[in-house]
Amino acid sequence: MIFVPVAGWTAYRMHTPRWAVAPTSGAGAADHGGRANRPGMAALYLALDAQTAIDEYRQVSMLLPPGTLVSYQVTADPILDFRAGFARAHWSALWEEFFCDWRELWFDRHIEPPSWVLGDETIATGAKGILFASQARPGGTNLVLYNDLLGPGDVIDVYDPANELLKNQQSWV
Repeated sequence: MIFVPVAGWTAYRMHTPRWAVAPTSGAGAADHGGRANRPGMAALYLALDAQTAIDEYRQVSMLLPPGTLVSYQVTADPILDFRAGFARAHWSALWEEFFCDWRELWFDRHIEPPSWVLGDETIATGAKGILFASQARPGGTNLVLYNDLLGPGDVIDVYDPANELLKNQQSWV
């Protein structure tokens, strides 16, 4: 395995406007699971460039649903670095399955995705997240952070200098 520190990196996420009130929560991924987290585990999925964040939000649709693009400054250490993908010299054989169609496995076939086991393995090493290639945007990079593992030296700062993000759900009423 390869580990790197993330120190003051800029990252992005496109949020559904209604849920942009909690841009660091990871609650959506906790509700349904994500590529590298099981349901019940809060995880914040970010991209390292704005276009990747937009493409990840859009997924396979040709149309882009309404969204709020949020920028972050992130510091977390250690982070598992899977950006180069699977190589036997650095990864166990199960890592070949990281890019499985986790949604089809879980929601359609009711099979535990191997990427969830890899998320568990990552957490067991003490890593606070995973860097990995975007499947929605060739050349893009994603970063998933496990919220519950972040400690005092780790930072997820939302860039909102004019304090424009809504603060609660009542703002939508």
